Amino acid sequence: MSDFFFLPFKNLESERLILRQIKDSDVSEIFALRSNPEIMKYIPRPLVTTIEEALGHIKMIQDKIDTNEGINWAVTLRGNDKLIGIVGHYRVKWEHFRSEIGYMLLPEYSGQGIITEVVELLVDYGFNKMKMHSLEAIIDPRNHASARVLEKNKFIKEAHLIENEFYNGEFLDTIIYSLIKK
Repeated sequence: MSDFFFLPFKNLESERLILRQIKDSDVSEIFALRSNPEIMKYIPRPLVTTIEEALGHIKMIQDKIDTNEGINWAVTLRGNDKLIGIVGHYRVKWEHFRSEIGYMLLPEYSGQGIITEVVELLVDYGFNKMKMHSLEAIIDPRNHASARVLEKNKFIKEAHLIENEFYNGEFLDTIIYSLIKK
């Protein structure tokens, strides 16, 4: 186990972004992200269908921070506190010095380089604060935009797993990208 803790919570910042703690008042934006079939099409998880489920998702995020299992941030544009995406470190394997990064963004903000910038912040936090040795991102092979973002950030394709997940009545492939601290 690590001696690193996610609390007290720390914001991450870039020139145009502030990544801050997700709060209950973000529920409308969380609902918009997690209930949108287009956003969720590459994420094998059930769609959120009610505000209560969106609040439950926020609670699950906070619980993982509290138990040091993972951390998520709200992506906001500098000068505007509105949540436009969620990013974080998931499935942290402290004993292996490895964590999985993930991200999702409201569609009206895609194509602006925001996720590429976010991944830079996640990599810096993972390697320099959490002291991870490697980071991974697990994506659907059809998600070409996510693959491009990872490759821009020097992640390499480590594996293509064939029909390794079963979701919604079908077998799905996954691709694992990784980055090792140099």
